Amino acid sequence: MSFFASKPRQGHRTGGPLHLTRPIPLTESPTARYVWAIARLSLGWVFLWAFLDKTFGLGRQTPAAKAWINGGSPTEAFLKHGVKGPFADFYHGLAGAFWADWLFMIGLAGVGVAVLLGVGMRIAAAAGAVLLVMMWSAVLPPENNVFMDYRLIYAILLVGLALVNAGDTLGLSRWWRQTAVVRRYPILK
Repeated sequence: MSFFASKPRQGHRTGGPLHLTRPIPLTESPTARYVWAIARLSLGWVFLWAFLDKTFGLGRQTPAAKAWINGGSPTEAFLKHGVKGPFADFYHGLAGAFWADWLFMIGLAGVGVAVLLGVGMRIAAAAGAVLLVMMWSAVLPPENNVFMDYRLIYAILLVGLALVNAGDTLGLSRWWRQTAVVRRYPILK
């Protein structure tokens, strides 16, 4: 498997009898850009769906009676009953705390919307990775592996999506980078 595509760049001249072209990085090929965009949209939906289900009790993980809008706590059940391992006491202490519920839900919604739209990918990747690593540390060791589980893979994927500018394809990243607020505060890219 090659990490480079052999398509010439626009405006690049080929020469010589073999018409050799300069390879372009795989992340610049149209196919790769769309694969990264689909990965970005999928992961953004994972975060946004968790927010919607916990807010409205759509019946997947959260029954309607325990929805946040019906007075339920989005953190209480998991942090009281689903946590194990060396950090269990720490996470039990956070279960159902008003501020923990709000930070968790703002994190889910913010990361989900930013990643879906492809804007603020640096901050979304950092915040999402921290959230995912915390969720991973709450269930140590993971159920099906010595240390690796989907939460760490999602965290790595989020960082990778930000690094390859995955918001440029099927997203609003190019527009977002040109806004006055992002030009003034580049950390918002």
